[in-house]
Amino acid sequence: MFLGFGLDAWITIVTVLGMFTILLFTKWRSDLVFLGAIGVLFVTGVLDAKDAFSGFSSTSVVTVGVLFVVVAGLMHTGVLQWIVKHLLGTPDSYAKAVTRLMLPVAMLSSFLSNTTVVTLFVSIVKMWSKKLGVSPSKLLIPLSYASGMGGVCTLIGTPPNLIISGLYEEKTGVAMNILATTIPGLFCLAVGVLSVIAMRRLLPDRKAPESAFESTGDYTVELLVPSDNPYIGKTLGKAGLVHVNGGSLIKVYHFDDAQAANLEDEFIMGGDRLVYAGQIDEILEIANSHQLVSADHHIFTMSEVDKNRPLRTAYVDFGSSLIGKTIGGSSFEKDNDVILAAVARSGERIDEAPRNVVLRAGDTLLLVCPKHLNVEASAMKSDLHFFDSDDVPNIGRGTLVSTAIMIAMVTLSAFNIIPLLQCAFLAAAAMLICRCCNMEQAMRSINWEILMVFAGSAVLGLAIQKTGLAEWLANGILDVCGTNPIVVMTAVCLVGTFVTEFISNTAAGAMFFPIMYEAAEKLGYEPFPFLIALMISVSSSFATPIGSPTHMLVYGPGGYRFSDFMRIGLLMNIIILAANIFIVNIVYPLTPLQ
Repeated sequence: MFLGFGLDAWITIVTVLGMFTILLFTKWRSDLVFLGAIGVLFVTGVLDAKDAFSGFSSTSVVTVGVLFVVVAGLMHTGVLQWIVKHLLGTPDSYAKAVTRLMLPVAMLSSFLSNTTVVTLFVSIVKMWSKKLGVSPSKLLIPLSYASGMGGVCTLIGTPPNLIISGLYEEKTGVAMNILATTIPGLFCLAVGVLSVIAMRRLLPDRKAPESAFESTGDYTVELLVPSDNPYIGKTLGKAGLVHVNGGSLIKVYHFDDAQAANLEDEFIMGGDRLVYAGQIDEILEIANSHQLVSADHHIFTMSEVDKNRPLRTAYVDFGSSLIGKTIGGSSFEKDNDVILAAVARSGERIDEAPRNVVLRAGDTLLLVCPKHLNVEASAMKSDLHFFDSDDVPNIGRGTLVSTAIMIAMVTLSAFNIIPLLQCAFLAAAAMLICRCCNMEQAMRSINWEILMVFAGSAVLGLAIQKTGLAEWLANGILDVCGTNPIVVMTAVCLVGTFVTEFISNTAAGAMFFPIMYEAAEKLGYEPFPFLIALMISVSSSFATPIGSPTHMLVYGPGGYRFSDFMRIGLLMNIIILAANIFIVNIVYPLTPLQ
């Protein structure tokens, strides 16, 4: 024993702290980090084989996996796209716009993956904001917030709800209803919508990154002079390549990488690389009129250029392997059959050639891509998020069928006619039988990384409980907060809200479940209300862009900075925490244990 803990407890503490440190400060895959943590707990004997791998057979983990197939059916039959098209409309004020946006997003996120919903809405909101004359940055943070607040309204809306309800069922033998969090969740959502409207001045007014390709000085483009170019031998000034409409030439590199000093009088040679800053359409027009090409490699004749390759814009995701690297110093272009045409960075002038720019999260790239690029199947999916969405499916019989399947699944589960896991299996089978999606689409829709994290989180919570850490932490909270159950509930939820700003909400839910459960039992109260409050708190991450995958999805398209989330998010955390504690104790009054 050391400081009151046995060896198993210390191994668990070191494993948990090490895992969170790796997740925070490295770009390692989260599923491998969780798998490594399970391995440490198993090899050191903290957990036996049955406990160490119990997460993979957990009903909540299996349910999430099966629900991916259900969502695939809804996506491929156009249900989500139909909802988006018909619900947004043309509101005449910001308050109405936020309401028209947040309520449908929250409704969809109550039953579907919030990352799926936000991915669908991002491009729509950007176009919608132009129509309304509002900066996308004023709407994309509310979009992300709504998906998180909507997710807590049902057990299937967000992974922490499923894992906490699954652990509760294992403890008590009593299954939570799929709508157990609906009333508290809807109340917090209403408070959240009103808070966003009231605090709209705290939302930044930023340019969308793709608008950087429409305004002078926000981006750079590098063009190459082919060896058969008719302007070779003339000076840049006489060829009209120094001062161009909507931009200017800022650097010239010769074939030997020597940089030209006097741009006006510099003679043009084959293989020269010209770096421009300006408006993208004007630069591309110069490229066409002067027979210049994208500078990925030396071009000898214009016939080598494939004119059927479209331009597509994408931003660099958080956690992307491209962060801190240059495109020119990697094999990215060759591996993905793309050419980098330009780089934009919101609010900052870049004076480097695009392929020499050290990339940051949120940078926007203009890429020359294959005509039929499948982003979902591409290796680029983990590094970049493309602005232009895939083709919208046709609305037809499949749309109605998949909608009916989804409604039937929720109804049968909500009225306890069939358990949720069985309902999910039946719905997934119905989606395949009715051809709402095919086998390949269904398998591709399953996010194995999320399932691994989900399973690992459950095992992590079990280790915290079995080694006595949960009891020790619960006692510590009681020593500090006393025996008032509402104060204890608030304290655990406050810490949970803070922790989930930096780690996955699934891990936070699994880690705090045994602590909250032990604290409630030691106070002599039924843990159910405490756990409902915990479900909402671990999904209430508003203050950092790394607090939720949906924040990362809107960070680039909104042109945000890290501090933008903190300005409004810290207040949102406090407001939603207060609303959460208030409504849970109204809907589910504290009941002494029998």
